[in-house]
Amino acid sequence: MPETVPVGGGASYAAAGVDIEAGDRAVELMKEWVKKATRPEVVGGLGGFAGLFDASVLKRYERPLLASATDGVGTKVDIARRLGVYDTIGHDLVGMVVDDLVVCGAEPLFMTDYICVGKVYPERVAAIVKGIAEGCVLAGCALVGGETAEHPGLLGADDFDVAGAGTGVVEADRLLGADRIRTGDVAIALESSGLHSNGYSLVRHVLFDRAGWSLDREVPEFGRTLGEELLEPTKIYALDCLSLTRTTEVHAFSHITGGGLANNLARVIPDGLHASIDRASWTPDPVFDVVGQAGAVERSELEKTLNMGVGMIAIVPPQSVDVALATLADRGVDAWIAGEITERGDRTEAVTLTGDYAS
Repeated sequence: MPETVPVGGGASYAAAGVDIEAGDRAVELMKEWVKKATRPEVVGGLGGFAGLFDASVLKRYERPLLASATDGVGTKVDIARRLGVYDTIGHDLVGMVVDDLVVCGAEPLFMTDYICVGKVYPERVAAIVKGIAEGCVLAGCALVGGETAEHPGLLGADDFDVAGAGTGVVEADRLLGADRIRTGDVAIALESSGLHSNGYSLVRHVLFDRAGWSLDREVPEFGRTLGEELLEPTKIYALDCLSLTRTTEVHAFSHITGGGLANNLARVIPDGLHASIDRASWTPDPVFDVVGQAGAVERSELEKTLNMGVGMIAIVPPQSVDVALATLADRGVDAWIAGEITERGDRTEAVTLTGDYAS
């Protein structure tokens, strides 16, 4: 038999901790930013149950392949929460999604997002969406919709998480990947903007739990505070990579995320071939050395967790190297020759890192 309802009225959604009015206010605040992240193919506006995209654009393709990807930003959200800075984490989200799409040569078309919070603070949610929209603009894709969910009782009032999904398209005969790579191909490294959005569980453990550093600590190696360094947005390479595919021959890309350079690059190296990457071809940003020293983290552990200064690898034939480097330079992307593709021989691994990092 149900319990008697206490004096003062029955249960309500608001009493359970969900503020519908705050959610509506958040939607109104984010609309101006979503409008900036659009493409001509987007149909309708924000507020429907589904985002609409005019697929007739695909008629110009002989055999269009749709590519999809989904991701989040991991425990980097904790840094944003602790600093009270919410308008950059969306850049990270977009970068993690669209740069997975572009690996196969796909042009990102549109994204949707999912924001889960303990309590809806409209301005905070709008700031997160602002960052996502700005990231979409940098990637040339549209933000066609999303969802904000309030989870009182499961998340603290200030806690939140973000995730996103993206869709892109590539012509079938222009699909990039392992089957295009040949002996003699060259690996071009594209510089990362720092940690990006991977390995923050290790970074937080080392710098906060073991070293006892605070986010407002001034770090001479960074020339700014620890918090500012850790919140540096993920570099978005989508338009840079697409520019490469349009100006010269590219065989494959590898997005360097969780797992580090060797493990991610190995995902596109075909059986029988081997990628040799020379550490001496670049100097990692100071943040990687700081994390290593503060936690006495071995180089092998750093390399299998963090990007070590390389956010994307492009595999191109030798005759494309000069044009590729010039194209990236024109776009303001620091890039360099990092290695080559050879026969694997009796090696068991697909990728090896050789030498020592340049000082």
